[in-house]
This record gives sequence, structure tokens and C-alpha cells, in this order.
Amino acid sequence: MSHQSELIATDINAYLAEHERKELLRFITCGSVDDGKSTLIGRLLYDSKLIYEDQLAKIEKDSQIHGTLGGDFDPALLTDGLRAEREQGITIDVAYRYFSTAKRKFIIADTPGHVQYTRNMATGASTADLAVILVDARHGILEQTRRHSFIVSLLGIRHILVAINNMDLVDYSEEVYDRIREDYRGFAARLDIPDLHFIPISALKGDNVVEQSENMTWYHGSTLMNFLESVYIGSDRNLQDFRFPVQIVLRPNLDFRGFAGTISSGIVRVGDEIVTMPSRKKSRIKEIVTFDGNLQEACAPMSVTLTLEDEVDCSRGDMIVRTGNVPDLEQQFDATVVWMSETAMVPGKQYLIKQTTKTVPGTIKTLRYRIDVNSMHRIQTPSLTLNEIGRVNVSLSEPISLDRYRKNRSTGAFIIIDRITYETVGAGMILDRHTDETRKDHWDDDPQIQTLVHSDSKVSDEERTARFGQRAVTVLLTGLPGSGKSTTAQALERYLFEQGRSAMVLDGQNLRMGINRDLGLSVEDRSENMRRCAEIAKLFNESGLISLLSLVAPDEEVRNKASGVVGEDRFLVVHLNAPAELCAQRNAGEREITDQALLKYEAPDNPDLVLDTENQSTSECVASIVKLLQQHNVID
Repeated sequence: MSHQSELIATDINAYLAEHERKELLRFITCGSVDDGKSTLIGRLLYDSKLIYEDQLAKIEKDSQIHGTLGGDFDPALLTDGLRAEREQGITIDVAYRYFSTAKRKFIIADTPGHVQYTRNMATGASTADLAVILVDARHGILEQTRRHSFIVSLLGIRHILVAINNMDLVDYSEEVYDRIREDYRGFAARLDIPDLHFIPISALKGDNVVEQSENMTWYHGSTLMNFLESVYIGSDRNLQDFRFPVQIVLRPNLDFRGFAGTISSGIVRVGDEIVTMPSRKKSRIKEIVTFDGNLQEACAPMSVTLTLEDEVDCSRGDMIVRTGNVPDLEQQFDATVVWMSETAMVPGKQYLIKQTTKTVPGTIKTLRYRIDVNSMHRIQTPSLTLNEIGRVNVSLSEPISLDRYRKNRSTGAFIIIDRITYETVGAGMILDRHTDETRKDHWDDDPQIQTLVHSDSKVSDEERTARFGQRAVTVLLTGLPGSGKSTTAQALERYLFEQGRSAMVLDGQNLRMGINRDLGLSVEDRSENMRRCAEIAKLFNESGLISLLSLVAPDEEVRNKASGVVGEDRFLVVHLNAPAELCAQRNAGEREITDQALLKYEAPDNPDLVLDTENQSTSECVASIVKLLQQHNVID
């Protein structure tokens, strides 16, 4: 459907040329059941006058039979086209709608809200630039809201609009809107959502959908349509890394040999030096051929045929890339998988793994854990069932050319196919860091040398307490980067020193410059960092010292493991609680903040002390920790 334009009647060719140059925005609507996804799309198109007259007449007629509004016009019927959908009043399959305005072209994917159709939602989100997540103002954040938000984050969708719907049913309350917005922000702080927005709407009444609502004068932001037309997506596409998976080799005659496919990312120009993967044969681009004639350059996502100056061995499944900027060639990698089959995943079973245009046999070598989408906790499990999400290690029969999903959504994604039924049973995203057997945490590992014997000290704990005038303890200061951990730990160390006490700060960044320099900022590396720090702190405690750990330590399970290493009677947790926005502002320019978007921080369940570092000064924080130490008889 197209917007009204005078050019359609006066100069159709000029209109088509103008239409072709418009930017395309793909977006999905998702959320829990009955949050109003289909109603919103119908209202959006209806108020924008983008529904054909015959289509409108049919919907008005169907509203008498299948509508849920007592015979009144039901905009949800525009997308709920299946008979089962209309009978049950739910969305079952992904419904796509195409329309355009004077500023943009749009493709909408209306995705189901029911748990059993989560795989359909993941399919619709796989190509989207933006996600509109609906939340019913009456019910707030629900389990399926969290699940869809997590999948949207997992699939690398950068722009999220949370539309708080049914505001008319809560008397357009600003208080309700603010509460739901803060609840969602608290949950989303643990997800990778770079661009998050909120709009209060009534999809049924049309408030803030196309026109500004007169019932919510307290809201001064944009309408949904204005946001869709103006959100900037120009920097989302990867134009740096040229990737061209070969789909077919064209050989119409003896004088022409071209490689046809779709450019996944980057830009290619005539004369560019390229290399074919996996053979690593070099050549140069001779021609860029299209149906409309040859081009001097092409970019993603154009479909073209490339000819090379040299005769090189290249076929379907191979990849043409630019010299000096090649993808990884790997036979084993870690990935996050969404399981999409009612038949459970079997680690070790042979599957077909399809990535870009290449299909190779492979296995799920190990299932590391399943992710609970509500708590973000990792759960040990032998298998994945329908709609469950887990981290796996994939082993292939031959290497493939790949990028990490965060870098390139095309070359970093794959599907898992059952070799017998040829059913797509899973979809995966290749993780940013490769984790092999040497890149894991070692909490449960036994020492490499089995004959080791623990050596006991000749000095007792009581003697050390008497000598130093303190009881040995480990204090973990945990919080987001920028929450003030290092500042507080160092000030506390100085205070204890001036009081004649003996304390040592173990700072995460300092440790990564030395003993932990082999560790990055991945979940596994943070876990191993915590394990090593706990072992060092334990040795300090056995020497009678107070250990002050300044670590992000984002995972509650890992913190509990550290407590077990040090000893629960010697382990205190202090949570430095500060808003994520303030932490990012404080930590601007620091290296650790670059991992902030990927950081899934879990606040401690039962910390011994919580410090509000937004409103408390460093000296006040130190005083609170000193009081905690006195309460636990660590110092007088």
C-alpha cells in the first residue's frame, strides 16, 4: 500500500523513481498475548489512510462476524487473516504487511504472542531493523514480554520501541506509564539494547498512533508513526566488511563465468582485489553485472553477479571477500541457539548446519547451559526443547567462513536442519568469542597433578587475629562499571591502614594487566576472573589480611561459588547500586564500558550491604562498610 501522491496521477515514472529511492524499514510487533499487536497495525494503517476501499469494506463486514468489539470496526482483522486466528482472536503465524509513506517504505511483521509460537516470532525478528514491543498497561511486564525482549536482543535488533498500550483502560494514567517504563528499564539493563524508547498509546482508540493524543497531554514525545518515519538506521548496516556468499556459478556460454549471489555486507567496486574462501585464491573484480546493466560499485543487500579477472576455483557455498579483511575460517564455534522443534535437541546427534549458502554436516558437541529468559540465570540441562534458548558448542565436518553475529548478522547466523525430515529445528547466532576447551572457567576442575597435598600453616587463625587486631575477611564490592567500586575500595583500604589494620585491594582492571591478562570481558572470562580472585583472597585471608575485591562480578551463581571458595563465614557482599545511565556517564571513555551493552548484570539476591553511590559520598560509603565490619566482629 502506498501513500497518496500527486505524482501517481501526473508522472508515474517519476513517482516510481522517487519510491525506489526511499529507505526501507523492516520492523516487527511483538509482546504477550492480547497486548494489541494486530490492533495496533490495523489502526496504524487505517489512520494513515493506507487501506484500500474494498479491503476496508471486507474488514468492516468481517467485524460483524469475527470482531471482538461488539460489531464495531476491528482493526486487528487486517493482519489476523487465518480462520483459526479470527476464531480464537489470536495471532498464530507471522503476518507481513507492506506500506509506504512520503518518507519511507515499511515491511511489518506481526508476530504471535503465545509461548508455543515463539519460534514464529524469532523467524519474523530475524530480518528486522526495529522491534515494537507492546505492553498492556493493565498487566505490565509479563513473562512473554521478557522472552520476546530477550530474543530481540539476542537477534541483534538495535532499536526497541516499547509501546505501552490500552492506556484508555487505565484512564490515561501517567503514573501507570512511568511505573511500567521503570520496570522495563530495570529488566532491559541486563540486555543488549542500544536504543530504547517508550510511547504510551491506545491502539484501539488511536491515541499517539498517528495523531498526538488529546487525552495524554502530559506526554510530549513523538507519535508511533512519526517515530517510525524518523528513527535513524543508516549506521546499522555493516558497510566495512565485504562478504559475498556465492549462490550459483553462471556459465551461459564459453566466454562468461560469473558468480551470482546477494552481498551480505560491505561494498565492492570494479578493480578491487579479492580472495575466495576457503581456497584463499586471489584475483580482482572484473565486472559487476546486473539485469539493468553493469555497475562500477555495489553494496549490501544488492543481488549481483561478479566476474573475476582470473580463473579461480569457486562454487556454491564459497565466499568472496576483500583481501586483508577476511572472515574466520573455523570448524568449531560457540553459539546461542533457539530450538524450534518439538523433538528435543540431542547433543552428539548429526544435523545439517546451513550458514549463508553453505550446508555442511555437524553436531551439537556440547550444551553448556539453558538460559532462563525471566531471571537470565544459566541452568544446567541435558537438552533443549521447543522454544528454549541455550549456549552450545558446534562442531562441523569441514571449516566454514564466518563472522561473529554482532559483527555481521548474515555470516554470523545459521540454521540447524534435521537430516531425516529436513525440518528446520533450530536457529543459531555465533558468539563474539570462540570458546574451546582451554577457554572456560575452572570452578569444577581437579588439579592437573593428582598427588598434590595441602600444606597447613604453622600459624593459627587465632594467633593472626591477636597479632593484627582484626579477623580475616573478604569483602566483595560488586556493581556496574562506573558504580564506584574501585574508588570506594581504595578509600576503605586507606581508612583501615590509618587505623592500623592490614587490608589489600584486588581490583579487576589491575588484575587483568597482570595475572589475568589472558582474560577478556566475556561471561566465561568474568567467571574465571572471579574464581582466581577468590583463590587469591582466600590466601590473603589465611595470612590474616582483609581482602577487598573490586569486581563487576555480574553473575549471582558465580558470586556464590566465590563465597564457597573463600568460606561463607569470611565472605561479605556489598552491592554498589547506581543507575546504568549514571554509570555510563562516569565511565565514558574507559575500556570496560565498551562491554557494557553486552553485560548482563544480576544484582545480588541478599547482599550484606547496599550502597546508593548516586546519592552517598565516598566517605559515607566507607563509613557504612566500616560499620558492617564492626557488626561482623572483623574490627573493633
